[in-house]
Amino acid sequence: MGRQNTPRLILFCFCWSALGADNFGDQFERIKKTASNEQLFAFLYDLPKGGDLHNHFGLSNLAESWFDAATDIRRTHGNEFYTLVNFRSCPDNIEPLLRFRMIQRSTYRKLSECAKSEYEPLAKLTPEARKEWISAMILDKAGEGRNEFFEVINKRLVELFRDPYLATDLLALNLKRYGAQGLHYLEAQMGVSNYQDQEGIPIDPERVAQLFRERLSQPDVKATGMTVRFLITIIRFAPNAEDNLKKAYDFVDRHRDLWVGINMAGREDNEKGYALRFLETYRQMRRKYSGIQLSIHGGEKDSPGREVRDTLLLGATRIGHGVNLISDPDTMLLMRNGKNLVEINLISNRLLEYTPDLSKHPFPEYLRFGIPVCLNTDDSGVWDSDIVDEYYTAVKTFNLTWGEIVQMGRDSLVFSFAQSDVKERMLRDYDAAIRKFEKKYGGTDWASALGEVRPVSSGYAGRNFQISFPAR
Repeated sequence: MGRQNTPRLILFCFCWSALGADNFGDQFERIKKTASNEQLFAFLYDLPKGGDLHNHFGLSNLAESWFDAATDIRRTHGNEFYTLVNFRSCPDNIEPLLRFRMIQRSTYRKLSECAKSEYEPLAKLTPEARKEWISAMILDKAGEGRNEFFEVINKRLVELFRDPYLATDLLALNLKRYGAQGLHYLEAQMGVSNYQDQEGIPIDPERVAQLFRERLSQPDVKATGMTVRFLITIIRFAPNAEDNLKKAYDFVDRHRDLWVGINMAGREDNEKGYALRFLETYRQMRRKYSGIQLSIHGGEKDSPGREVRDTLLLGATRIGHGVNLISDPDTMLLMRNGKNLVEINLISNRLLEYTPDLSKHPFPEYLRFGIPVCLNTDDSGVWDSDIVDEYYTAVKTFNLTWGEIVQMGRDSLVFSFAQSDVKERMLRDYDAAIRKFEKKYGGTDWASALGEVRPVSSGYAGRNFQISFPAR
């Protein structure tokens, strides 16, 4: 959508949500007060949810899904994967030496016999080892946090990330899961330059784009009702990050049908990735390209700072996380009722200990101060969570009103980077879905309407909410 149309859509959004709140807001308050935890979860499972704008593609895949796909040669197109289970003093050990680190067949064949003895075929793990492998890809134990996520789990999964057939297969699986949870839109962050074939040879990004287009065109994906767009993501602290940023602009410019913007990710406490390092590169790119939008991680820190302000200066219209924005009142005033949205990721911020006590999360201050926000999943495969868990957490922790829920859902579409006509269609569909939802649960027998819902709960919901519906 062109910038000139955004204020009109936002104004329409405010008027519509106010009417919706008047009609259904009181009923929602009654439901919150009388529903059991299971009923509220099922209600929020059924809720139309707009879009997930902050979704790291590879890390959104459930550990069980990774395992099942990587051990099925039909889904890998014949590729095989091995996992590190033994530690020996081999002269050619591959760093890092992490239990359950994954490699594909071409990498395995290059190892010495000693190094090969450290690995087992993933498909031949015992049932007990399979459980351990799945747990190793999830933050599911006390004490696991930021370093486990950034420095261990990511490195275990690297060679799985690089298989394009696994990637496209698991994207389709996720879209089916997301569609069942009421999502209308996914804007996934991904790279296109790190994929490799079964011999370990890099795959041209053009071929990668073709594979994604082909998979998204299949009937089972279309049946989900989901709309999908991608952002190219670069790692901000990489020594060649500026060159990668230029390549990302070029790729998005040539593939504007599916790729709609650019993101920068990576630990902000790594000082090599500070935002203003890239200021001149972004300005150079804007002199060359028009209409390429930016959603950039900013303020994902537990220390005060001006990272969000610096990120806005790069040209970002959306901020990922924005946890320490609360410490910069001038920037909060700048963003109030403005053209910038903060992508909120409650479960991520809790598990990575940026806000271990969610009751102190700045999300409700942003929301009620007038800064546009929406709820997102971030790396839900590692959290073992779903978008429903984000909504349940927000409602239970911050007593959200119906108007606030609807507003966030619409803002997730208004601030999406989807093309103007696509965005307008999604907003119409979302409004219609909300009206249908209000009608469904608007009577005194709202609990009976829940009988039609078949919620599926995540591992996170079981561990943290003590809610357990049938397994995913």
